[in-house]
Amino acid sequence: MVERYVFLKLAEAHADAAGRAAVRDEVRRVFPGLPGVRGVRVGIPADAGAASAWDVVLIVSFDRVEDTSAYLTAPAHVAFADDFLAPRVAMKKAWNFEVGS
Repeated sequence: MVERYVFLKLAEAHADAAGRAAVRDEVRRVFPGLPGVRGVRVGIPADAGAASAWDVVLIVSFDRVEDTSAYLTAPAHVAFADDFLAPRVAMKKAWNFEVGS
């Protein structure tokens, strides 16, 4: 299994509880229907150290790393990234990791 970790630093106007909740809710609405996605979790910082660096983390699960290509180019993901997320995000970092045994 592969997990894609996407860390988001929200723009100042959205870097509050309501802004984080809006991202969480939209991710939960859009991501389950994206190709290749086996699961998605959304995290909010649990301590001051995490909160100083990031506002939201997405953990998206796939069977194989190759499945991330279909997810990234799916029209619903492109619309999410371009229309919903881009105006709200100051910085984004993403990495894929193999998990499990």
